[in-house]
Amino acid sequence: MYELFIAMFREEWRIHSTMFGSISFALFPVLIAAITFMGSVILPYLEAVVPGEMLSFLIHAQFLLLGVMVGGFGLLGQEVMNRRFGQASLLAYSSRSLPLSDRHIFATFVAKDTVYYFLLWVFPFIAGITLGIPFSGLSLSFAGVVAVTLTLAFLFGLAMVFLLSMLYTRSIVLLAAVLIAGGVSALVVSGTGNTGLQYLFPPFALYQSFTPLLLLYSLVAIIIPFTLSIAYMSPEFMGRIKRFPNRYNALAAAFPQFRSAPLVAKDLLDLWRSGALVGQILFSFLLPLAIIWVTLSVLESVLPGVQILINFAVVAGIIAATMYTWLTEFDTIGTYTFLPLGTPDLIRSKLASFLILQFITVITVAGVAVISGEFAAIIPVTVLAISVSAYACAVMVYLAGLWPAVMVYDVRVLFSSMVLIGPVLLALIGISSIHILYAFASLLLLLPAYILVRLAFRKWETWEKAFY
Repeated sequence: MYELFIAMFREEWRIHSTMFGSISFALFPVLIAAITFMGSVILPYLEAVVPGEMLSFLIHAQFLLLGVMVGGFGLLGQEVMNRRFGQASLLAYSSRSLPLSDRHIFATFVAKDTVYYFLLWVFPFIAGITLGIPFSGLSLSFAGVVAVTLTLAFLFGLAMVFLLSMLYTRSIVLLAAVLIAGGVSALVVSGTGNTGLQYLFPPFALYQSFTPLLLLYSLVAIIIPFTLSIAYMSPEFMGRIKRFPNRYNALAAAFPQFRSAPLVAKDLLDLWRSGALVGQILFSFLLPLAIIWVTLSVLESVLPGVQILINFAVVAGIIAATMYTWLTEFDTIGTYTFLPLGTPDLIRSKLASFLILQFITVITVAGVAVISGEFAAIIPVTVLAISVSAYACAVMVYLAGLWPAVMVYDVRVLFSSMVLIGPVLLALIGISSIHILYAFASLLLLLPAYILVRLAFRKWETWEKAFY
């Protein structure tokens, strides 16, 4: 396993460094450490506005989501082997030519991803906190505790998604049963109050009270899903022949308002027939939002219901913006070079498909508002989520063109997106918290979003020369 681990680790580095350049990618963790250090420096001022407990919770939730997003990058089994590894990693197919089992390869892959993304994300964050101790007033022991709990938060998210992905490849019915059981358990535990809810997120409970029993609880909550995922993962095709009726013409005719309707129809059919639409909705959208909603509920004693909805809507908008990557991540853009299409045509078609997918965002955010009983906030928070999603997507298109899934690890792209999106989100949360109707101010984001898209058309006009 050691030799395979080293080979996979080098392969992952080679893929990223080839895409962005060795120096640019190597600076990525340095940027994370620098941002964390600056956050530590201004921590005393932040605590005057946001309670320290809330900041700690939000940071742990971010690392939980990081684990979810890393684990959900490709669905396990058939999805991950053929989508992520098919063109990016030859080692994943080594069981076909070497005496290595699929489970052996997958176990090594889990270990590699854990170490690789720890060094890429978690370690730089902890290093930034440690370097900022003289300015933040935090203790070295606190940095040690956070190093453990943030690592466990990342692994907890990774383990949960791996388990759910394994269930997804095995049986949709089994996955639905587990999700329903988890939802019912969360409702039962929530009846015990916020103290009960925090135990649904073991690493944060450990952060609040670092005891051997809670440490054991956190480790068990991570080890069991990992073990089940490795033991029952199935990368093989099920041997079924799928037959689909010809719906292309009817679907293309259903969007006469889009001049790129033929390409939009192709995108939607590709998502549906590949099964990626269901998988992405579950693992890349609904699951992260469910985690965010549960975690925000823990802060109910600090934040009123409407402010929780506002924060949820903003996060939902950011996550909804990643639907653009659903349309580009697994599409072979190079094949379009044989068609009489320019870059603006391709971007326009992807954006049209993206807008259609936003009905998922509308239903989700409005549904959460109804469930929470905040009926007066349904329209404002829905508008807020859609506006944030459109703006964040426009930033993504401008900075990354047709390659947002891979260019996120480019230091310049990450830093630019944080500068363009971060302050805007903080301003919207602040304004909307004054009165819920101020959430309609988010509609002003549509103007810069339109400008960024128009600029993207010019910027990516010659994408063939840059990537081929």
